[in-house]
Amino acid sequence: MSHHTEPASAGDSTNPVPTPDTARKTRVVILFGGRSGEHGISVATAGGVLGAIDRSKYEVVPIGITPNGQWVIADDEPERWAITDGVAPEVPASSAEVVLPLTVGDAALRVLEPGQVPSALADVDVVFPLLHGPYGEDGTVQGLLELADARYVGSGVLASAVGMDKHFMKMVFAGHGLPIGPYAVIRPGDWPGRRDIVLQTIEPLGLPLFVKPARAGSSLGVSRVDSLDDLDAAVEEARRHDPKVIVEAGIAGREIECAVLGGRSGERPRTSLPGEIVVTDETKNGFYDYEAKYFDEAAVQLSCPADLPDHVIKEIQEIAVRTFEAIDAEGLARVDVFVTPDDQVVVNEINTMPGFTPFSMYPRMWAASGMTYPELIDELVQLALERSTGLR
Repeated sequence: MSHHTEPASAGDSTNPVPTPDTARKTRVVILFGGRSGEHGISVATAGGVLGAIDRSKYEVVPIGITPNGQWVIADDEPERWAITDGVAPEVPASSAEVVLPLTVGDAALRVLEPGQVPSALADVDVVFPLLHGPYGEDGTVQGLLELADARYVGSGVLASAVGMDKHFMKMVFAGHGLPIGPYAVIRPGDWPGRRDIVLQTIEPLGLPLFVKPARAGSSLGVSRVDSLDDLDAAVEEARRHDPKVIVEAGIAGREIECAVLGGRSGERPRTSLPGEIVVTDETKNGFYDYEAKYFDEAAVQLSCPADLPDHVIKEIQEIAVRTFEAIDAEGLARVDVFVTPDDQVVVNEINTMPGFTPFSMYPRMWAASGMTYPELIDELVQLALERSTGLR
């Protein structure tokens, strides 16, 4: 039973693709790596996309961003960027073929040709920014691409920023009447200077608690707290990744995810069948952490489609679309929810650039809904080509 609208054909005459030169292939930059703690996952994701994108249709330009922020022309070798023996790959620094030599601490943005945007961005039709976390998924790179007047896959500046910051994300969700769980925020100046006041806001949340960096992904720095005695250590762990921390009340329920794909020509977003995450290794942290997501497949079971009644599936899909629309997301997003024992759906968060390896939940949910990984990549590129840059 299908739960999504079939995508419009890329060759649909009502949706001509606005390529600068119809005599050549559409040129796509695969942008990956970056300065965040999720560098390796971004690189592995790029390996998957490079191996699956339709080369008969697209000319691919791989550009890697090193951990210190240097942009380099990367090898177009999918296997080069795979996770091997539990080790995530990394974009190496290079003294040659530098596209944008912007490193941490630079006072100025330098480009190859004075007064012009980087040629590798100006001369392409669409950029696929497979970047996770700060300095990539948070609106920063999206702003650069807007300045370069380059079309790109995924959400714009504001939606990316809101989707990255769990604090403001929840405020927007609440403002749109979406169901969310109780939480508290620890701002940079609050800990440890105003620790007693902070504890007064946290204690009513009960136990267990989940302590998270406000602006990180892939479960980096996340701790489950079953005793307030462990709160300090959990906050310090989260602060290693972000000076702002969010503390969420534990919600009894099943962890369900739903993939959202933007609609063509102004139509409503489409949703996949939902998937479920079940942590099977009780000796671990008891939740879907960074290690389980990418390096310990035996610790989790990923079930797609999730075994849920039809009315609950429809409710999840509708809430996923409302969540996507609440932040003005574009292109793609994964919406994570809890389903309580009485079938109530509670929104946990939205990811505007979800894990996108062939084995990640986002593509797997679309595969279960009838869209293959290569088809999904194609649809995302076409959505990016369809929309304009700038205000929209």
